[in-house]
Amino acid sequence: MIALILLLIVLVYLVTIIHLIVGFNAVKTFHPKEITPKTFFAIVVPFRNESASLPQLLESIKNLKYPIDLFEIILVDDFSEDDSVRLIYNWRMENGTFQTTLLENIRLSNSPKKDAISRAIPIVTNQWIVTTDADCIVPENWLSTLDLYIQGQDVEMIVGSVVYDCNKSFLHHFQQLDLMSLQGATLGSFGLGLGFMCNGANFCYTKSLFQELNGFVGNNKIASGDDVFLLQKAMKTHSEKVHYLKSKGTIVHTKPESSWANLFEQRVRWASKTSSYQSVFGKDLAVIVFAGNLALVLGSGFLALGLLSWLSLTILFVLKFVIDFILLYKTNRFLRKKRLHYLLLSSLVYPFFCVTVAVFSWFGSYDWKGRMLR
Repeated sequence: MIALILLLIVLVYLVTIIHLIVGFNAVKTFHPKEITPKTFFAIVVPFRNESASLPQLLESIKNLKYPIDLFEIILVDDFSEDDSVRLIYNWRMENGTFQTTLLENIRLSNSPKKDAISRAIPIVTNQWIVTTDADCIVPENWLSTLDLYIQGQDVEMIVGSVVYDCNKSFLHHFQQLDLMSLQGATLGSFGLGLGFMCNGANFCYTKSLFQELNGFVGNNKIASGDDVFLLQKAMKTHSEKVHYLKSKGTIVHTKPESSWANLFEQRVRWASKTSSYQSVFGKDLAVIVFAGNLALVLGSGFLALGLLSWLSLTILFVLKFVIDFILLYKTNRFLRKKRLHYLLLSSLVYPFFCVTVAVFSWFGSYDWKGRMLR
């Protein structure tokens, strides 16, 4: 009976991931063509204590293949305690041809990042806002590809892809696989017309849409979610104008966490907002993914107690591993085209990691940039 219940849970998980794979295939890759750039972008970057990362981000923005009179940079300092502000002042003096504004955040809610973005919105003089994080590197065709897509589509919000720059460690590749699973689910959900997730490191929308949706009003008590809550608001009222841009020219690179403790805190932060989703599909998917991983954790416990056979647990693991591999393989082909490292080991560790993160997100707080938040 135990084996049958666990098998049914895993089968529900399999059917769900198969639907995401179908959705992934339904999103067509965008191939840009040569046309005259027209769109003016405001690049908004909230930051706190990012002096080690900001030089790389600013250098990648400097190297953008896009007319400098068609974008501005708005950096919002969330009370940094390092040399971030001084670094930006120096960069602005050395690169005076770029329209660069430095603002100080004004805390109005429990969410520093939402406050920082809201701080920047009023001074944006044109329509399109594109957000990224201070620890990112943007590709040289980032804005040009967005511009081409905007010129050819009736769109007001664009979701882009994010990938990690990894070293050879298991920790880094574990995060890469985890992020790719999230990116695959994001793409798949858009292919099904049920987009519910995005990443603020590569997110683009119009100022008028932000204002029409009343920005982050309604979820300011939740520290994270500057991206997904805004997306889900838009999907509820303007789903036809919210698109995923599946293009290699817009893939933003970011850094993985440097320790397991930092990774755990980050994933707890991400998981903590799930219960507040407006998207029913997003909530259902979170429950199904949690249940699929919990089935393997419980199966391991039942095996230790002699209530489940090795064969039954192996079948459960293989079924989940195979379907996960298909989605990861497809996502990896789009994002990186590199070998998947530590796939088997990560698949063994991940169910325990996932369940622990989920449980802790229900009851615990987390540290973000030196602050304890809930």
